[in-house]
Amino acid sequence: MSLMTPAEVEAVARAAHSAQKDKAGRPYAEHLAAVAEGVRARGGGDELVAAAWLHDSVEDGVLSEEWLDTAPLSPTTKAVVRAVTKRPGEDPQAYARRILATPGARLVKAADLAHNADPQRLAALDAPTAERLTRKYATMRQYLGLTADD
Repeated sequence: MSLMTPAEVEAVARAAHSAQKDKAGRPYAEHLAAVAEGVRARGGGDELVAAAWLHDSVEDGVLSEEWLDTAPLSPTTKAVVRAVTKRPGEDPQAYARRILATPGARLVKAADLAHNADPQRLAALDAPTAERLTRKYATMRQYLGLTADD
């Protein structure tokens, strides 16, 4: 079985999230594309770029765990997607530990947090939401040991 190409992974992710909007009402695929580009810019290869495209798919319920189990993706891509998938009621520190324990996951999460915390994205939100998310993202960056350069 050959693995999905980066373009095929992107197409699956775009289709799976096509009905979603982000908190500012923008098409969700814009976030996925930004995270994928952020992973590439941070030196991530195709396996991590694929994980970036899929990083919210299981958590958001647009693709199932069963799909991920059987998808023609590398074990690394699958492991990173699982690592960055938050579980209901999960303690943020436990979530961070799982990310840190999974090779490549920290890089994908760094790109995700960088885009989520982008001042232009936050400016589109109401002030209380923007402040809450800014604190949440800063706390996760701290748990993951990310610096301003990550």
